[in-house]
Amino acid sequence: MIDRLKNHRFFQNRSGSTLVAAGIMLSRVAGLVREVVIAAFMGGGVATDAFRYALRIPNLLQNLLGEGVLSASFIPVYTDLLEQKRPGDARRLAGAILGFLCTIVGAVALIGIFLARPLTQLLTLFQLSDPVLDATVPLVRIMFVGVGFLVLSAWCLGILNSHREFFLSYVAPVVWNLAIIVLGVFAGLRGWAALDVARALAWGVVIGGVLQFGVQLPAVRRLVPAVRPRLDAGDEHVRDVLTRFAPTVAGRGVVQLSSYFDLMLAAFLATGALSALGFAQVLYLLPISLFAMSIAAAELPELSRLQSSPDELVLRTTLGYRRIAFFVTFVAVVYLALGDLIVGALYQSIGSTFLGRSEFSDSLVVVVWWVLAAQALGLVAMACSRLTQNALYAVGNTVGPARVAGLRVLVAAIAGLIIAFQLDQIRVENGVIEGFWSAFGLSGPLPKGDRSVEGLFRMGAVGLGLGSAIAAWVEVVLLQKVLRREFERPPEPLREIARLAVPASVTFAAAAALKLLVGFLPTFLGAMIAVGLSGAIYTVLCFRIGIAEAHLVLAPLRRVLHRRGGR
Repeated sequence: MIDRLKNHRFFQNRSGSTLVAAGIMLSRVAGLVREVVIAAFMGGGVATDAFRYALRIPNLLQNLLGEGVLSASFIPVYTDLLEQKRPGDARRLAGAILGFLCTIVGAVALIGIFLARPLTQLLTLFQLSDPVLDATVPLVRIMFVGVGFLVLSAWCLGILNSHREFFLSYVAPVVWNLAIIVLGVFAGLRGWAALDVARALAWGVVIGGVLQFGVQLPAVRRLVPAVRPRLDAGDEHVRDVLTRFAPTVAGRGVVQLSSYFDLMLAAFLATGALSALGFAQVLYLLPISLFAMSIAAAELPELSRLQSSPDELVLRTTLGYRRIAFFVTFVAVVYLALGDLIVGALYQSIGSTFLGRSEFSDSLVVVVWWVLAAQALGLVAMACSRLTQNALYAVGNTVGPARVAGLRVLVAAIAGLIIAFQLDQIRVENGVIEGFWSAFGLSGPLPKGDRSVEGLFRMGAVGLGLGSAIAAWVEVVLLQKVLRREFERPPEPLREIARLAVPASVTFAAAAALKLLVGFLPTFLGAMIAVGLSGAIYTVLCFRIGIAEAHLVLAPLRRVLHRRGGR
């Protein structure tokens, strides 16, 4: 079986997912640098919370109409037209979807700009303190201008992916991040106050959105000459996309409720909760984007072409699960065991070394690590769910994932509500956790006056991470049931995850021991050594028990050693 998997064309011809992974890796590295800049010049106070709220509110538009929705509704129909050698129909479809998006984006952006204050108050349930609210509203107005261009960038991504042009669309967000980084560093090095740095970052969001769309547009025009925005709901292919579009938007909207529930709940928590969530989220999304999204995005056009070959579709999806689980399981283990070293190395050491400044306190390191560890418990499930959704989208099932997403939101909301307020009783001051036992009483939100104390952080955000992890496992279980209704012999994501239990457990123990051994070293060096040795242990263990994906790591090493040995 292992030989069959190793020789399957999924492994032999990985250019699509490899290019997506390369583009996403560059984009996520740029995103990480952006967070380092925020950590260095703003830390985790009012300005950072305001920037997080302001970025999240208009992002509803991007997330509802962006990559996920277009991947599920537009790409399968557009790809089918390309396969049928009907470029004229494909061009007209692309133009109609562009016109549809421009109309909605323009209208929503104008509404967001003029109603920024009531929208902010409503989405935070009127719980933001006056300083945070006053700082957030002007940032929301600025960012609504740029987010529309990110939606149009997702349209470019859909076309480029359908033509198997993967790299550009996934590396384009690098320019978005670079614009934010450049303006943030400029403001920070000039000694601007934290709120002024936040405004500079907001304008970076706008400039970056324009650039991200602009760098992709020439390639789109080369692949689809003379494409123009138009409104034509009467075209049968446009109707097909819109038929898929509605339930997919509903599904994405339900998922966004989960994200906005976190936003609302964070407003009830101590100052710094949303900042901690943001710093942890970048690291949490890194493996999902690099492994799950790259494989899922590259596979969707191929899975769409295999609708008439269910056995091949199932095998291809299974191989995708195995690659995702192999890599993401290791990352989850590292976040659990070595998260404090990683957070300290990235957000403290790099800022101090290269920017000469770090507002990221030891207390914030502790809180972000715990949030990251809580999220890591559901990391593998979340990653596999992305591929499961695409497998269902490929066979035209958009309703099943939408319903599952609704249940996932409900679970995340209930779990987060129960846990977050309790954990917000726990204090972290000067890097030390205090009042641990106070979390075991039944408590509501802290009084407003107790939520913002200089230098004091609380652990409420960890509850939001735990709620997300619990919901991720519920989602992957329910999606597997949907798969069983679609396929006679369905792919089994839970089975692929379970086969890595032993190497993951052993690696966790080894990583915890390594952390003690490197404790005397500088944080950055200690983190690199501990993560590197843990990765070697994990890969060797997987190889020894017959996990075929270990060859993805070992084969390049063998080639390097062979070349050196032949000299």
